Amino acid sequence: MKKYVTSLMLCLLMLPLVAQTQGDTIYHFRFEPGNDGLYTAYRNNGTELSRLLACVVQNKEAILAGTVPIQVDGYCNSLDDETEARATARIRSNRVKSELITREGLTEACFTTRNHTSGGDYVTVRIVIPTSPSETGPEQQAETERLAAEAQRATAEQEADRLQAEAEAQHIAAEQARLVAEKQQTEAEQTRQAAEQQRTEASHPAHDSYHLALRANLLRWATLTPDLGLEWRINPSWGIAVNGSWTSWSWSDKDRRYALWEVAPEVRYYMGEKKAWYLGAMFKAGQFNYKLSETGKQGDLMG
Repeated sequence: MKKYVTSLMLCLLMLPLVAQTQGDTIYHFRFEPGNDGLYTAYRNNGTELSRLLACVVQNKEAILAGTVPIQVDGYCNSLDDETEARATARIRSNRVKSELITREGLTEACFTTRNHTSGGDYVTVRIVIPTSPSETGPEQQAETERLAAEAQRATAEQEADRLQAEAEAQHIAAEQARLVAEKQQTEAEQTRQAAEQQRTEASHPAHDSYHLALRANLLRWATLTPDLGLEWRINPSWGIAVNGSWTSWSWSDKDRRYALWEVAPEVRYYMGEKKAWYLGAMFKAGQFNYKLSETGKQGDLMG
């Protein structure tokens, strides 16, 4: 709202000057928001440049002599940083002046330049052509009305630029919100997958990864009966094992005897979340020879 009040005040300030100088003409050159390039194909800039060059050619001698000043005002309000906006406005003013300097041989002394950080994204060029006091009447009024119409047109174009800039800002904000939502969704999915992996690892302990394992029954070893076994873990729930034992002891001049061998194949079904417990079916076969007193026992065993 502030920049439109400023534009309206500038228009009102120009009207008294128009009444005094019938030959005053204002030319508008539009710039893309945030850009300092002067494009002739953008927003009728080519037509405005042709009109400006024609006016300069017509009044070139007076312009070079300094009796017809050229006022250049550069504007930029599409940048947040005021220093950067003023620098962009200055570059825009120089772009327009360069066209007149290179095409018609004007010099920097021909211009009065001011740069602003409000009002819009454009450059205005005003050529003040003095008129004689006798030139009054309908022609002066028509010129005043024409300049007022140009000011209204500039205000309307500024409003259109503002609406377009707001629409672009809303689009950018919506796109940023969408990207943030996608990022959050991706992070949530990654968190879910990590939790699922942890749950899977908890339900399948690290020892599930092996296929063969060497086992021993420490209770049998405590009875001086060496025992070893080999287990094949088919999957986390099922395993096949084979255990074997052997021992042979004699004492009291061989009047005492403790000897045996046995083989026991087994099928196991592991239970629980950590697969720490199992139910199994085992078959045992072998031979024994016990003589712990005067009478001994010897034979085959099966269970």
